[in-house]
Amino acid sequence: MSQAQTAAQTETRDASTYAAFVGMCVIWGSTFLAIRIGNEAVAPVWGAFLRLVIATTLYVLIARLVRAPWPRGAGLRAVMGYGLLNYGVNFVLLYWGEMRVPSGTAAVFYATIPLTTGIFAAAMGVHAFERRQMIGALIGFLGVVLIFSGELSAGGPSIALAAVFVAATVASLSGVVLKSGPPQSTWVSNGIGAAVGAVICLIASFAFGERHDLPHGLPGWGPILYLVVAGNLGAYALYGWLVTKWKITTVNAITLIIPVIAVILGALIRGEAPPPATYAGAGLVLAGVAITLFAKRR
Repeated sequence: MSQAQTAAQTETRDASTYAAFVGMCVIWGSTFLAIRIGNEAVAPVWGAFLRLVIATTLYVLIARLVRAPWPRGAGLRAVMGYGLLNYGVNFVLLYWGEMRVPSGTAAVFYATIPLTTGIFAAAMGVHAFERRQMIGALIGFLGVVLIFSGELSAGGPSIALAAVFVAATVASLSGVVLKSGPPQSTWVSNGIGAAVGAVICLIASFAFGERHDLPHGLPGWGPILYLVVAGNLGAYALYGWLVTKWKITTVNAITLIIPVIAVILGALIRGEAPPPATYAGAGLVLAGVAITLFAKRR
């Protein structure tokens, strides 16, 4: 194992890191539903752009207040790559896909992140790739196939489903890109990332021919402001900080819990009811993730 991989696998486990992990689970479990609700009032990618503009402003203000250093060289490249992939490509595909994909189903696709993270991390030399990760990835992939087949048989939109799955895969790559660079202040990394993502979302919004009206009242601004405060200033800030403390594959274990919260909220608030095959596929995905993260090393 290389020196970089050894350093990357050193973790700090204490009350603060566990609290950050739990906080991310609770917040991100609700954001899929918030995105779907917001899409009913504002054009999806345009709404993502507005969210990122507000978030960028707040991130930069906080970074200035805490006097966080701004990255250069490899650090800046890692942060910008993170922003391009996570806040840019991921947001465009997820927001657009959730116009037709139930929030609970979208969250299930994001449960594949630990599997793809292990592959990307090994390919980029961030963490070593192990046999158990390959087994888990294969089981998880079978779960994704089952979810697709179940949703399609129920009349689900194939392009939208594919968009959400690609978004989840890109999101996993973004975390590895961020981890590959030197540790940065979470306010700075997310501030720069959100700014880069806002540009991508604005370009995509015009390319999709969306309307660019400003939201009206609580139905329009409510989901956006919730996603900014809870999602960006809460979950993403915690994520950026926790990545500097834990292995990226450990941090992304959050996606084991998110689908459970998202499916429950979607059923209670929106009456969403995915087909049985989706639940069966989700079980395979979670089994694959569990093998990847928790099986004993040989």
